[in-house]
Amino acid sequence: MLNQLKRLHSGIEGLDELLKGGFVSGSSYIIQGRPGSGKTILANQIGFHHATNGGRVLFATLLAEPHERLFQFLSTLSFFDKDKIGDQIQFVSAFDTMENDGLEEVVKLLRREIVRQKSTVMILDGLLNARSKAESALNTKRFISELQGHAAFAGCTVFFLTSSQLDDGSPEHTMVDGVLELGEELVGSRSVRRIKLRKTRGSGAISGSHECEITEDGLVVYPRLESTVTCSALRDSDRLSIVPSGLPTLDPMIGGGLVGSSVTLLLGPSGAGKTSFGLNFLGQSTAEAPGLLFGFYESPQRLRLKAAAFGLNLEAMEQSGALHVVWRSVTTELVDKLAIDLLRLVEQKSIKRLFIDSLGGMARAAADKTRILDLFTALMGELRARGVTVLASWEVRSLLGNEIDAPAPDLSGIVDNLLLIRFAQEPMQITRQLSILKIRDNAYDPSILELALGAQGMNVNKVGLHGPDGRDNASTSRSSLS
Repeated sequence: MLNQLKRLHSGIEGLDELLKGGFVSGSSYIIQGRPGSGKTILANQIGFHHATNGGRVLFATLLAEPHERLFQFLSTLSFFDKDKIGDQIQFVSAFDTMENDGLEEVVKLLRREIVRQKSTVMILDGLLNARSKAESALNTKRFISELQGHAAFAGCTVFFLTSSQLDDGSPEHTMVDGVLELGEELVGSRSVRRIKLRKTRGSGAISGSHECEITEDGLVVYPRLESTVTCSALRDSDRLSIVPSGLPTLDPMIGGGLVGSSVTLLLGPSGAGKTSFGLNFLGQSTAEAPGLLFGFYESPQRLRLKAAAFGLNLEAMEQSGALHVVWRSVTTELVDKLAIDLLRLVEQKSIKRLFIDSLGGMARAAADKTRILDLFTALMGELRARGVTVLASWEVRSLLGNEIDAPAPDLSGIVDNLLLIRFAQEPMQITRQLSILKIRDNAYDPSILELALGAQGMNVNKVGLHGPDGRDNASTSRSSLS
């Protein structure tokens, strides 16, 4: 049986998941990042959480900045508790000792404080100043080594904070057990915070870069979804069920309805009726099998009005618990946060029907567009495993004609069903047509269907396999997506 190392939980949402359970107790870590990256907030969150759970914390600084200024900024965050200062959390300035007496005396000071306070966590802010004070790399190593030795003897976990961008071969990195790096990058006009685990000795961890943000609760970390949701397919049901699509006239053409726990992608240009289709789909939700509309463009107020136009009372469904409507911004949100929040809502509300309006809007929130396919693959796999039947919309540019744009490279491969709504130009009017491009695990009718919107909702009727130019429109659509 493998020996399980004792863990120190950070209390920071998402971070303990990256660390596979938390920091290793009694180890030493460097938290590095440029000024303003969130190092001090991160360290204080760890400290206050540890004190809340019965631990004792020594916060030592090698900076000239007074502690009162630090308390002023921390007081705006929910984890800050001034009653713990002086009791469970001790703040000590070693700046004057370092300047006047050198690093050896700093070590002696901190050793005495660790013993006197019976500290189980020590945070040292200002490692860059210690490095500047040391006469050589060897002295820097000696300083860190001596602090580590005293702390380990007392059963104390150590966190060194530095604003220096240390490389992997630096004396500091070689001495500690783990390195966390906080950073910020400009993506277009947006500033995105990231956290990276550069070293984790004696413990597994989820590597790579992960998005994070600073809220009124402090730092919140959002692990990359595709790195944490990896075995969803193993929990898939081994039985197929059929659920109504919300369009009674469509169901006979797709084998009686949609396969339960499947993912349907609905393509179409703006105004084609994708949202209306989704509202009809959600109209089949019940209090026993609730639905969720997770949208990015139309407000809940507008959606209620739109649904009322064809006989759906969304407000009554919301009040009964049959439906939940959530709106999110595509300009201010992080894509992993959106995915995590969506899965949390699905779990909390026991959602069985989900309409994402739109998947393209969700993709816009991603700072790194290269991982969209991996993220959506993980998200859809997890939703399937939770027994959720998903309908998602995606806007395409083409308004008229047979050629359509694929939504994203290989995206059509991760969905079970693919439907296309498009406009058709008749001699005297513009009509809507629905093409069934793909239905997995069920037989379907490939005929081009006329889509009509009215007070009774949506209806489809066959208009024949061939369009006015005599070509097979269904075949054309399939080939343009392949």
